[in-house]
Amino acid sequence: MKAVYPVLFTKTENNILIEVPDFDILTEGENMSNAIEMARDAIEVKCVSLEDANKPIPKPSALEGLNANDGVFAGEGNTVISLVDIDSGEYRRKIDTKTVRRNVALPSWLNYEAEHAGINVSRVLQEALISTLGLKTPNY
Repeated sequence: MKAVYPVLFTKTENNILIEVPDFDILTEGENMSNAIEMARDAIEVKCVSLEDANKPIPKPSALEGLNANDGVFAGEGNTVISLVDIDSGEYRRKIDTKTVRRNVALPSWLNYEAEHAGINVSRVLQEALISTLGLKTPNY
């Protein structure tokens, strides 16, 4: 799932405090670049968790409905609202690298040919699924 969520960033003397209202997420970052990374990571973790639990993922709030002065950290520094893009599918491909066993039925003659050609059937199946689904190859 790809989406763009509004995030409140509050710059303090020492760091940037982060609030993601749609998910009740609070975190922090060292600087703005790190804060955006932290917000994206926190949202993607939450989305993957909700997907795994078959729970609905909140739709992004409209910017017009948010006020920087209403944020949890509003009194701690200067707060700005910005948008952070997420891709929970890409995030899942990065973090969920464990292998799972699947039974695959092949005609005996095809299995014979693959074995004698030294072909890794699991690898070919992975590549075919990635191609068929139009996915990017993960960078392990």
